[in-house]
Amino acid sequence: MTPDYKYSDITKKIIGASFEVHKFFGNGFQEVIYQRALTYEFRQVDLSFAREIEQDIFYKDLPDPIGKRRADFVVEGKVLVELKAVGQLDEIHMNQVLNYLKAYKLEVALLINFGTKSLTFKRLIL
Repeated sequence: MTPDYKYSDITKKIIGASFEVHKFFGNGFQEVIYQRALTYEFRQVDLSFAREIEQDIFYKDLPDPIGKRRADFVVEGKVLVELKAVGQLDEIHMNQVLNYLKAYKLEVALLINFGTKSLTFKRLIL
């Protein structure tokens, strides 16, 4: 029996769409190619999403942002999706996604890597 994680209905669709893209392309393309293909697949499974939403980054009590970041997708307004096309996911990639979760004030993220022979992904929660 599969555990029922928060937003598992959404994350299952995202992962399925990612496998569909990886099945078609395999590894070896730039991240942007996978990102564009995922927009098509998300529409096919009726997921609403925003792509590369710019988010201000604040430090302590400074009133003005000190920078901006862009996550690849926010799906259904609930799940952050960050794509990579690298040989291996490292701790730095996971830390990046956890920081994005804080900045975007979201709880659940998927870090998806298209850069390996088999698609890999990590579910991260804040």
